[in-house]
Amino acid sequence: MDAEAAVAFFRRHHHAVLVTQRRDGTPQSSPVAVGVHDDGRLAISTRETAMKTKNLRRSPTAWVCGFTDDFFGPWVQASGPVEVLSLPEAMEPLVAYYRSTVGEHPAWDEYRAAMESERRCLLLVTVEQAGPDVSG
Repeated sequence: MDAEAAVAFFRRHHHAVLVTQRRDGTPQSSPVAVGVHDDGRLAISTRETAMKTKNLRRSPTAWVCGFTDDFFGPWVQASGPVEVLSLPEAMEPLVAYYRSTVGEHPAWDEYRAAMESERRCLLLVTVEQAGPDVSG
């Protein structure tokens, strides 16, 4: 599977597990919702204080395993370097992320205020590797 096919999967299916590296090199995994940024990178909303954010600031590579709502069925694994986009620059990309994963918000001013109070940031994953390439 190439990166383009993996990104196309995440445009339709948003459930995933994000894996980052702890300081000791062991994996840390988190359930996340994945959208696709305008530039084709995978987008994940989180908080500045989350362990995944701290891990990625130290070691900016992530692995994302995405699956359908049915869980058992098609799935994709993607990995690559990550940029952590913080507020205030992250605000409009966070709005776009919400639209791509949920749809329209009933009160965008409230959404923006929540993003600030929760200290939200956006993780942007450049897909450099994707799979699966074989089945067994």
